[in-house]
Amino acid sequence: MGTLQGQSVELSRIRRAAIIEAQESGLRQDDIAKRLGVSPGRVSQMKKAGGDANHRAPTGPLHPRPRVLVERALPTPPSVRGSKSLYLTEADRQGLTPARKMLFVGAEPANEHVAAALRVDAEGDVIARRKMFWANDVPVRIATSYFRTDVAEGTRLAGEGFVLPTLQDAIEDLGHHFSHATETLTARPPTPYEADLLDIPGEWVVQVLRVSVSTDDVPIHALETICAATRHTFPIGQAVGGDQF
Repeated sequence: MGTLQGQSVELSRIRRAAIIEAQESGLRQDDIAKRLGVSPGRVSQMKKAGGDANHRAPTGPLHPRPRVLVERALPTPPSVRGSKSLYLTEADRQGLTPARKMLFVGAEPANEHVAAALRVDAEGDVIARRKMFWANDVPVRIATSYFRTDVAEGTRLAGEGFVLPTLQDAIEDLGHHFSHATETLTARPPTPYEADLLDIPGEWVVQVLRVSVSTDDVPIHALETICAATRHTFPIGQAVGGDQF
């Protein structure tokens, strides 16, 4: 109801602006009424109904209280990025009970945006490490680390289970050092796979793609995090000092 009410207000404003524009271009009120299929008096009412005094921003969709709310800081603070697990550290600081599970490790065809991020051919193989995350037993995220095959194949990055002590250490042990990283945030409908895992029928996800580039200008690691949109908040912080990628 709130969404429809907001849309109605916005449509009234647009209609009022169109009537004013038509009159300023020389169209008579009788002609406008004829084209709209209403009386001239109704045109005057439409013109008044959308005035600035009655205008307000459209109301956003109304959702029930989320089952759980998790923070996903942008950019990630260095102390969190360098911890044993970014997610476990974030969730623990928020007083949540976190859990995680490795879903898949192996080669798979790169989708278009991952291929572009890692500068490989679309549908060419990349090494993927896909994990699932819960907070208070509620599914909240799917995170996948993607690596070029010439970086990860035959290394610990392609091995089963979680990489210990951290994935960051394993990357640096291979001799890679980083110059910078970029994070791109996208809101979109989930794929059927994502909707099923996150249990979010009819809801959207927020996709955060972090691409880490070496000092040799090689994209080493693309981390794609799929967040259940209604179960996350994204505090934005000012990066201070060096970060780990």
